[in-house]
Amino acid sequence: MLNIEKFINQFVIRRSNSMFETDIQKHSEDLFEIINGKSILVIGGAGSIGSSFIRAILPYKPGELYVVDNNENTLAELTRNLRADGIYMPSVYLSYPMDYSSITFRRMFQAHRGFDIVANFSAHKHVRSEKDIYAIEALLRNNVINAKILLEQLTEYKPDAYFCVSTDKAANPVNIMGASKRIMEDLIFSYSDIFPVKTARFANVAFSNGSLPAGFLERMNRLQPISAPSDVSRYFVSPTESGQICMLATMLGNNREIFFPKLDESQMTTFDKIAEDLLRECGYEIKYCCSDEEAVKEASALKRGDKIYPVYFSPSNTSGEKTFEEFFTENEVIDGGRFTSLGVIIGKVIPNKAEVNDLIADLNMEFQNPAIKKEDIVQTIKKYLPNFVHIEMGKTLDEKM
Repeated sequence: MLNIEKFINQFVIRRSNSMFETDIQKHSEDLFEIINGKSILVIGGAGSIGSSFIRAILPYKPGELYVVDNNENTLAELTRNLRADGIYMPSVYLSYPMDYSSITFRRMFQAHRGFDIVANFSAHKHVRSEKDIYAIEALLRNNVINAKILLEQLTEYKPDAYFCVSTDKAANPVNIMGASKRIMEDLIFSYSDIFPVKTARFANVAFSNGSLPAGFLERMNRLQPISAPSDVSRYFVSPTESGQICMLATMLGNNREIFFPKLDESQMTTFDKIAEDLLRECGYEIKYCCSDEEAVKEASALKRGDKIYPVYFSPSNTSGEKTFEEFFTENEVIDGGRFTSLGVIIGKVIPNKAEVNDLIADLNMEFQNPAIKKEDIVQTIKKYLPNFVHIEMGKTLDEKM
């Protein structure tokens, strides 16, 4: 049986221990002092990064833990996993299957009179989310518009720290998802004069929910062919590391700081290479096909017990795909000496809240127009982010296997 954690360490991140282990050990007393006994709200806590964040903070014994996620099934499974692992659980633990922008959430938040630490992991994270205007609206509402509603609620009962996860794709974005996260950074920083806010840009989380590598496992379970881009190199962190970087940023970051992992190009890998290593580890030979259709046809042999697995690897040709990854821009100031494994973007000024609010109002107004198109939203974003250069290929990931 495949040990996915061992596979990730050996073939994807190519390190046996967490890259943040040294920094965590160095700051363990600080982390305990900050987390111990505190009430912590984790929004989107049943997802890959949110659940890893929860596992990262539990050893420091928070007093109360509240987890909000609109996926009732994964939230229930998170609770089962935490209980079954026998790790420390605070005496007050409540999981809420609800949307963080709902009236019910607002009532819950007010009843608890806020929380000491709030970490928000609810986000659209996929480039494929810009397939049409309705998907784009859902993305922007979750990542930006509804996030503003949450921030307004936090002004009623101010947390000691607020964290919202960003992405490496926010640095010089080329897709709407990345642009939404870049706007999100400005949005949360515009509240930094009211309560401390921090964020983190980091790499792909290996085999996270909904990711392409996780899809490889699902295809293999169903004996379906595997498809992947052949020309896309990416940085990866493990699921455990994803939670740790968010914990370090939330607890040790200063106001308006952006954390990112110190990774270099030699640590990048490609999706087709991950697929090849995964199939070979599972005992398959690989048959390279020339199209989706050929790969689907060849997959019929898998159902007969053959150990030759069909794959189709091709150059990326869909909208919004960035050919390289970066964690910061040339105009951002970096502190590279504070942590062993982390860089920190510092010196961010408080954004003009009126300008951010105007953008959100414009987006809300445009979504009321039934004739609004993707190109209109791109232009609206460009007015706010003049350097936003959207890569439009006229094809989405939903059109590929």
